[in-house]
Amino acid sequence: MQVARKVKGLMFLGLLILFVNSAMAIDTEEPGGTISGKVTTADGTAAANVTIKITGTKKTTTTDEDGTFSFSNVASGSYSLEITLVGFGTVTQNVTVEKHKTATVQVQLTASEKQLEEVKVVSRGNKFAKTKSDYVARMPLSNLENPQVYTVISKELMQEQVITNQDDALRNVPGLYKIWGAVGRADGGGAYFASRGFNTQSAFRNGIAGRVSSNADAANLEKIESIKGPSATLFGSALTSYGGLINRVTKRPYDHLGGEVGYTFGSYGLNRVTADINTPLNKDKTVLFRLNTAYNDENSFQDYGYSKSYFLAPVITYKASDRLSFSLEAEFNNVTGTTPSLLYFNYSGDPAWNTTVSNLGATRADQLLVNYKRSYLSNDLALNSKTANVFGQMNYKISDQWTSQTNFTTTSNTSDGTMTWLYLLPGGTSATRNAWYNNASDKTIEIQQNFIGDFHIGSMRNRLVAGLDYYANDNITNYSYFSGYNTVFDTISFVHPNPNYTAFNKANVLPLFNGGAVYKVNGGNNIYSAYASDVLNITDALLVNAALRLDRFHNRGTYSADADATTGKFDQTALSPKFGIVYQVLKDKVSLFGNYQNSFSNKDGQDFEGKTFKPEQANQWEGGVKLNAFNGKLSSTLSYYDISVKNIVRTDPVHPNFSVQNGTQSSKGFEAEVIANPIKGVDISAGYAYNDSKYTESDPDVNGLRPVTAGPKHLVNFWASYHFSNETLKGLGIGFGGNYGSDNRSINSVSTGAFILPSYTVLNASVFYNKPSYRITLKMDNLTNEKYWNGWTTINPQMLRRFVASVAFKF
Repeated sequence: MQVARKVKGLMFLGLLILFVNSAMAIDTEEPGGTISGKVTTADGTAAANVTIKITGTKKTTTTDEDGTFSFSNVASGSYSLEITLVGFGTVTQNVTVEKHKTATVQVQLTASEKQLEEVKVVSRGNKFAKTKSDYVARMPLSNLENPQVYTVISKELMQEQVITNQDDALRNVPGLYKIWGAVGRADGGGAYFASRGFNTQSAFRNGIAGRVSSNADAANLEKIESIKGPSATLFGSALTSYGGLINRVTKRPYDHLGGEVGYTFGSYGLNRVTADINTPLNKDKTVLFRLNTAYNDENSFQDYGYSKSYFLAPVITYKASDRLSFSLEAEFNNVTGTTPSLLYFNYSGDPAWNTTVSNLGATRADQLLVNYKRSYLSNDLALNSKTANVFGQMNYKISDQWTSQTNFTTTSNTSDGTMTWLYLLPGGTSATRNAWYNNASDKTIEIQQNFIGDFHIGSMRNRLVAGLDYYANDNITNYSYFSGYNTVFDTISFVHPNPNYTAFNKANVLPLFNGGAVYKVNGGNNIYSAYASDVLNITDALLVNAALRLDRFHNRGTYSADADATTGKFDQTALSPKFGIVYQVLKDKVSLFGNYQNSFSNKDGQDFEGKTFKPEQANQWEGGVKLNAFNGKLSSTLSYYDISVKNIVRTDPVHPNFSVQNGTQSSKGFEAEVIANPIKGVDISAGYAYNDSKYTESDPDVNGLRPVTAGPKHLVNFWASYHFSNETLKGLGIGFGGNYGSDNRSINSVSTGAFILPSYTVLNASVFYNKPSYRITLKMDNLTNEKYWNGWTTINPQMLRRFVASVAFKF
């Protein structure tokens, strides 16, 4: 009955959109048009956070990081725009608005980039808030107009926190929890995060495939977007999860010489050198080039363990004409390092070796006898991971209403070397040390064509994106073992001396792979998709969004060299709808929103009766409120979501040798985010998330239990900074914040028991001095030296107290 009501509701919403659209098409009256523009400095640099006001109205906005701004549904007539920035005089620009049309203005401030930077040090408004995205809806759309929930981590916040990698930056996302760090393996070696009860990875770059198998370097990041909930309608199913997706947005070239070089050092041997160099390549400044590069070398906080990386990210843009432009970017990353410390339960099946919570002698990570500061591994058992990603884009302005966007990407991740881990043994006083040799590659090609429109039918504004997408993935995996499929090197004690502690090394381990078993498989898939999404202004305050994706999945199967055979070939078609509604209670200040979102996962096989499995489906219902109040000083999102998953393939309880597709899972929760600039110089970014997730129809071993992919039920993130504004201390600032997570079960089943990773509170603080020509930052991570763990069926100790110092010179 409840499902029927939801289906009827969706049908009603869809019919309402079609009816209103058709009815309004007959009406030729249009209340107004659109004003869009860009603000630059005297030397041509985009000016962010500049206030724009239409005189005689209540309409006010601020420019985005690229200097652009927009007003929609402005009544026809002549207006004056007031462009103001603290410390400089007001600029006035006249503009005439006509119905059905977009009036475009260009504004240049009298301030240069360096003068503007000086002002930003004193007052930049709500600098952590980013109120518009080009990627979340695959079209330019403000947060208050978008019924989907997302969080943006700005480069300003990353700068204050001395962020060197993506994973550390994502601690600022409400409800996002790292359950497993990056291990560098080509076939899925990047970090895994829990989001709304499901695991997800960072696999997108500028809205298209961009997987990195290691911890992505932050050197070329402009911002990071965490897009919440099932999102297959616009982003497909191959790289998303039911909890959402992570999209890295990279830095773009600008039209004059500039940049910075930096050096960061700190505890555990941290040494990092970065450079950001930008320059035009021709006199007309139609060809622009920017290069971001980094060298990073750091040891583990434990006795053994390290990571050393080289990162290079060039980008070139070419403006062929006022209508046509191109960009070409690349990411090259070479990382060599040891596997992070991973402690697994042993599931050998042999009672003498099989580990459960009851025979381990501990139910929590803080009860284990394992020495927190020892890795029990070796530095020469390392893995080399390489990433080579290339991205291209062509934009062509067909008309004032339509733009063609063509995207191309090819990603390549390879890994070669030894991976290590520990298996805990019954009693909890010892573990086996294990290794295998990994040689793998994962390569992807994606070609995407979008047509993006902003037009009116009658009095109703339509913002439409229609696209075609081709995605192809190939992976080759080679695992080498010791004799047979054995991975055990030796057993090590946690409570007694270990004279052979350092024997687990390259010289002793590598020869054991000779003559051992080799597991080699090749696999891949092709996906052909078409999608469309329309954001419809029924009135100036009421917006509805409807979207649909048609997805054709072709699994090419898995080739086994041992069997010389390919298995698992299948084809499957899926539809993924999406609906949303936004009502702006106060225009451009307060929005009420609701959404229905869908994702799916392709499934192969048949049940006992020979019925072919269908795609697994996840459906989300969500509602809440978004704020952008007090002239942008308060940005907030509060939402409640309910995600239900159906068509989960599980063991058939009647026919144990078969599977049945009737499993279900539920995930409900509340999320709150506040980004504020309550008083001059104070900036706050904070969030809280609660998640209740469980298997509702599943195998008896986990039925009714919380999935180990769900992370803690309660998560809190907080960061506050203060910038001194008086003349003597101008440029000086302090920051303080951290994260809290409640108890988390990394093992949770009837047969094994529940093993708890205890709640944690990690606090961090920084002091910075930011001037137009240089920046100095000191930071202390984990002030209280908290011992804490994360894990996904594992127990992974995390970083202890660390001091970091950074200096950057700008030019």
